[in-house]
Amino acid sequence: MGDRRDAHAGAAGGAPAADRPEGLRNVVLVGHSGAGKTTLAEALALAGGAMNRCGRVEEGTTVSDFDEIEHRQQRSVQLSLIPVEWGNIKINLLDTPGYADFVGELRAGLRAADAALFVVSAADGVDGATRMVWEECAAVGMPRAVVVTHLENARADFDEMTAICQRVFGGDDPDAVLPLYLPLYGEEAPDGHTPVAGLIGLLSQRVYDYSSGERVERDPDPEHLPLIEEARNRLIEGIIAESEDETLMDRYLGGAEIDQKTLIEDLERAVARGTFHPVLAAAPPPEGARHGLGTLELLELITGGFPTPAEREAPAVTTPQGAPRPPLECDPDGPLAAEVVKTSSDPYVGRISLVRVFSGMLRPDETVHVSGHGLEDRGHEDHDVDERVGALSSPFGKTQRPVPRAIAGDLVCVAKLTRAETGDTLSAKDDPLLMEPWIMPDPLLPVAIEAHSKADEDKLSQGLARLVAEDPTMCLEQNQDTHQVVLWCLGEAHVDVALERLRGRYGVQVDAVPYRVSLRETFGDKAAGRGRHVKQSGGHGQFAICEIEVEPLPVGSGIEFVDKVVGGAVPRQFIPSVEKGVRAQAAKGVAAGYPVVDIRVTLLDGKAHSVDSSDAAFQTAGALALREAAKDSRIHLLEPVAEVQVLVSDEYVGPVMSDLAGRRGRVLGTEPAGPGRTLVRAEVPEIEIGRYAIDLRSISHGTGRFSRSYARHEPMPPQLAAKLREEQEETR
Repeated sequence: MGDRRDAHAGAAGGAPAADRPEGLRNVVLVGHSGAGKTTLAEALALAGGAMNRCGRVEEGTTVSDFDEIEHRQQRSVQLSLIPVEWGNIKINLLDTPGYADFVGELRAGLRAADAALFVVSAADGVDGATRMVWEECAAVGMPRAVVVTHLENARADFDEMTAICQRVFGGDDPDAVLPLYLPLYGEEAPDGHTPVAGLIGLLSQRVYDYSSGERVERDPDPEHLPLIEEARNRLIEGIIAESEDETLMDRYLGGAEIDQKTLIEDLERAVARGTFHPVLAAAPPPEGARHGLGTLELLELITGGFPTPAEREAPAVTTPQGAPRPPLECDPDGPLAAEVVKTSSDPYVGRISLVRVFSGMLRPDETVHVSGHGLEDRGHEDHDVDERVGALSSPFGKTQRPVPRAIAGDLVCVAKLTRAETGDTLSAKDDPLLMEPWIMPDPLLPVAIEAHSKADEDKLSQGLARLVAEDPTMCLEQNQDTHQVVLWCLGEAHVDVALERLRGRYGVQVDAVPYRVSLRETFGDKAAGRGRHVKQSGGHGQFAICEIEVEPLPVGSGIEFVDKVVGGAVPRQFIPSVEKGVRAQAAKGVAAGYPVVDIRVTLLDGKAHSVDSSDAAFQTAGALALREAAKDSRIHLLEPVAEVQVLVSDEYVGPVMSDLAGRRGRVLGTEPAGPGRTLVRAEVPEIEIGRYAIDLRSISHGTGRFSRSYARHEPMPPQLAAKLREEQEETR
């Protein structure tokens, strides 16, 4: 690391390529919005020679944010791949959005990567969501390192930020999170701020001065030596503690000098195992310069310390029918097994799939088998089809550079996979496989939409299908009760991006309308009704009279119809007609226009005419009888109640329970859910949790998650029911 030289040969002019998995590194950038992930990715690409033919980063674009929405919103909203070559090693940088609404893109990046760089701002610290992702990575043993950015900020303090990272990320072992370099401060600026001009390597005991825009190596100044010694000793002890050589600690404690080569090799092994997490600093290069602060050191860490794809375990595979298969190995000569980790659309090229190859080799123009789990509740069908692979390419901003193949361990963009969606498996057509799916967050924020015009209505269905195919964290619902088209999203920003893509990418203008929950009506007490449908206007008339009794039933009973007619007052052939009319009216509602449930309707009596009675007449009479009975009964509005489970940090349990109580919720209990976490179980009316996905994020500072499931319908409080009816009358 500190002892390595810049052995890089420029990669300008073509896409980086790798012949063996050992020459690949797949690294995901993780951090909160605004931490500087995209800026860091661009700085690494610049240092790695990702240039256009003019020797500059392409004017008017960045190497990662190429979506028009990202340009307008000034933030990442999707996963981006930035290939960089360094020292004959291809690094696939996966830049993820930091905003919580796009956590699905983050999870796709984690699936495709073998190691993670956690980018934290020295000015803003570590947020709760970043801490949770760190814990998820720790649970699966993913190697991690920390990069501190924004050191140019007047409030930045590298030492304080390192201490925070040790406390938050280190947990019981803070010495597993230690800096490899210390910042070298330059001359004090007129505003009193002292900029960071370089880095001091703790293992190499050398200074790397970036003040000229290039890295210049030299010996440290005498005043640096005490600072280096203290931090270096702690770093060496941390490395030795993770060493597989059990004699190393004894030698070190006995006063032996551990050579730098041994320390670096042990450090790299500990980083690759995910047991040691170095802290580094980075900053973008000055105008016109090629190297930003810490970029070369980061590239050295990635290529030397992060694992190759062959060192990481691949996801489990089965046949599409579920039969187990042997574990995959990252072997270009093995069976083809690849996964679509992201799907996007280009107005000129069409659908583009970002694919991670776990085994075998993917080539253009070959036929592969597409297997998909399907997410029927989110509008995704199962896939089990053969499809021809289009051109393979490696992205750089808006440019796609063609590549001849993608070997095991690599990532590549594939054109024209029209049936494959995010999460689908690509395999040989004569040996189909299906990979174990990764966890997708549930979309819990509903937005009801309507086509803006008749022309938009004609394109809406196709546009929504394409939108949902790109984003498996989105759910499309055609609500049969409210007759609304509902998009379920992860948050407001997710909604904004979805609607903007509908407009800009698919030419569909939609309007967001108030979301309605599926209410019900029921009778509060026993009532009687008489339906009389008698018309005589010349020719064939209509005649039907029926008398019914309605009584409420327990929740969940549905509608029962009982025939107690005696003496043939209603002919047998027309009794089903009365029932049909009653059920049709119940579906339309009798008070506020919501379906009637949980009642028993008893047909007691009626009259018929030998000529004018008919099926249609008795259907009408049955409907009239139910409406008449409703006038003499208290009609209750029933609202759906959801069972809600909230997983939250212990310090936010009180605010969460108070908030649930304010939503007319009933807390059923709490239970521990791991270190520092509590699961709160409650029942809450669904009408009160339409925006809970947003509100919980605010209450818990981004650390809370919840799930919901339908429990039952129960009576709405009379005052709320009355208010709802008034609002409906005003709308009409």
